[in-house]
Amino acid sequence: MPSFSANLSMLFTDVDFLHRFGKAAAAGFHAVECQFPYSYSVEALAEQLQRHQLIQVLHNFPPGDWARGERGIACLPDRVREFQDSVGLAIEYATALDCPRLNCLAGIAPPDAHHDELRETFVDNLRFAAAELKGYGITLVIEALNTRDTPGFFLQTSRQAADIIEDVGADNLALQFDVYHAHIMDGDVIASIYQHAARIAHVQLADDPGRHEPGTGTIDFAAVFKALDDTSYAGWIGCEYVPLKTTEEGLDWLRRLETGP
Repeated sequence: MPSFSANLSMLFTDVDFLHRFGKAAAAGFHAVECQFPYSYSVEALAEQLQRHQLIQVLHNFPPGDWARGERGIACLPDRVREFQDSVGLAIEYATALDCPRLNCLAGIAPPDAHHDELRETFVDNLRFAAAELKGYGITLVIEALNTRDTPGFFLQTSRQAADIIEDVGADNLALQFDVYHAHIMDGDVIASIYQHAARIAHVQLADDPGRHEPGTGTIDFAAVFKALDDTSYAGWIGCEYVPLKTTEEGLDWLRRLETGP
């Protein structure tokens, strides 16, 4: 049986972020994750985790200027110093929240940039980040995003991510496999799970189209969960989707999975 975490950036958005921890616990979650915790103090976040007996399993590095459309800066040659500073901030939050893994978003490729230069920058930045995180026992993950929702994103497929992981050569660098993005970009999402299983350290899910909860689109989640079981995946699966209605109403898929047919 998979273990699921609630992504508080996407779920329970009818209340303020700090109140989402309690709603996640009330819905039966034992773990949470989020995209960017940096608008809140580590003390406030840690207090919510402790109060509701939750563990934090993932958050992302700072993404640059999200409001202006930036989706990470790790591939940008002119932002290396800023990236290195962001690694320190991410570690500060991860250590305070006892969070074991951090996701690094590659960023959107500038239209006039040379691919090889972006790739070299990304690899160098990942080597730096992996070395910094290793001293704290934190796993670094990278995630491919689909270009339908994020045009121009540098890291687009699981195969590309696997090649970069190989080139970086850090034993604490792994793949964050997002079923929604992989379904769009990899083609056969089930084959992709089997192919890249050895590198997967975290999974996220949403259905396609719409990025809603499982059962609202075309992805065969029974086959997804079987593939994860077949490959002995023992990590968390983050529920990073946009509920069609309220989060609570949309959790029937999870209740059925937990109770069986």
